[in-house]
This record gives sequence, C-alpha cells and structure tokens, in this order.
Amino acid sequence: MKTRSSIKEQIQRVREQAIVAAVNRLLATKGYDAMTVDEVAAEAGMAKASLYKLFTSKEELAGAAMVGVLDRALAFVDRLRENAVQAAEAGAPTRPLDQLKAVTRWAMQTQLEGEMPSLPAQNSNLSTSLQSNDAYIDRLIALSNRLSIWITEAQTSGQMQANLPSDLVLYTLFARACDPVVALLKDSGQYTNPQIIDWVLSTTFDGLALPGR
Repeated sequence: MKTRSSIKEQIQRVREQAIVAAVNRLLATKGYDAMTVDEVAAEAGMAKASLYKLFTSKEELAGAAMVGVLDRALAFVDRLRENAVQAAEAGAPTRPLDQLKAVTRWAMQTQLEGEMPSLPAQNSNLSTSLQSNDAYIDRLIALSNRLSIWITEAQTSGQMQANLPSDLVLYTLFARACDPVVALLKDSGQYTNPQIIDWVLSTTFDGLALPGR
C-alpha cells in the first residue's frame, strides 16, 4: 500500500512540476493577463480537468510559478553564500557587491532563457492573490533579507553609495529580473545574451556616465 501511495505521490509531483513549468513559460512570454488555463493545460500536455484537480484557479497556477522561481533564486543565493564562506576560509573573501552582481546576472540570464515569470502589476488580481499566499510571502521575505545583508555590507564597506536607501537598491535589483530592456535587446536579434547581460549589468551598477564625469 505504501509503495502504491508513493508512486501516486511521485506521479502527482511530476504533473505539478510540468504544470508549473508550463505556467512559467507562458508568464514569461505572454504575461498573466493574456495567459489562459486552456493554454497551460495544452502546454503541460494534459486535460484541463486533470489540471484543475491539482490547481483550482489561474491565480493559484501563477502563484505556484512565482513560488517556484523564488525557490530557485534562494537556492542560487544560498550557493553563493556557501561559496563565499569557503573562499573566506581560503583567504580570498568575496565582495558583497560581487555577490549582488552575480544574483542580478542570474536573474537576467533566467529571463533570457524564458524561465522568469513577469512580475505582477501592483493592482492586478494576481498581485492581490499573492499577498495572501503564505509560501510566496515567506520566500520573498527570505530572499529580500539575504540580499539586504549584502546591500548593507556593500554600502558600509564603500563598495556602493551609502546615501541610497537600501530598499531602492533592493527594488532595483528585483526589477532587473523582468527588465523590458533585456527582452527588447534580445528581440532585436542584434546582440548575444552575454552582451545584453554585461551591458545591463554595467548600467545597473556603474550608471551611464563616463567615469569622472
């Protein structure tokens, strides 16, 4: 009985992962308002009725995708933290500013690969739904706290302007995850992904003015 139950749970997890991956792609390419449940079911390769057995609404689907991407972001940040500890023990400490750049680079790369959901508009139904999604809020707070530590360390050590509110820096970094400039440059077909990431990363952290100007 336990084996059957375990297999059933594994199948359900695989289905959920397929659905969330489909939602992720659709949110990245079409956005929440244009996405339909029918499209999600077709993208995931299952009947709409089967999908509704796992997710009861469009908001719940999008919420699962947002939680998923935050889980990936937290995992990436935690790997950076572990690497930083190892580097410090080896006598080669990692600068907090470089950690922030690495996270920003990862976010833009994820967007260019079509795996970053668009952030919900502030007055959208999705935004309202996410405010009551405990899993989403918990992960958002955890990610914000981790990044805020690096922001504070970068400011106090003179690697970043200390007069900037830390919230402004945090929201700027979050914005890079769905920066329309990244998508526009990619859609032009004139530039490679590494070029786009390097340029947007440079303007984010160094600005547009020439040094000394």
